[in-house]
Amino acid sequence: MAELAFREGIMEQILLREQRFAERAYLFVLAALEHVQARLAERRHISGQELSVACRDLALQRYGVMARLVLDHWGIRSTADIGDIVFTLVELGLLVSQPQDSRRDFCGLFDFEDAFERAYPWSAAHV
Repeated sequence: MAELAFREGIMEQILLREQRFAERAYLFVLAALEHVQARLAERRHISGQELSVACRDLALQRYGVMARLVLDHWGIRSTADIGDIVFTLVELGLLVSQPQDSRRDFCGLFDFEDAFERAYPWSAAHV
């Protein structure tokens, strides 16, 4: 898969609205969105739950045991952070939301420690 990048000036617009996340965080969420869409028979709206799970799965696939550390480095520490990234992109017109979509759709979906450490296949918790 080709590496995603923003057009010149886009990241500056994002940073005017939200400075908590690294550019890679936004690009990763977009890659996770594409990751989940590629698995579907046809493109459709993706829920906050579906996108959060896609972010978890893609992070584990790409970064393995280091997934949580990589996401944390970019500023993504919870599913609510994924929602904040999504809605920043929506506010800038880079993504489209449905009227019923809300940042709350991303809140508390799973705990990052559980998802990336305790549930990891090689975790000592499984032994």
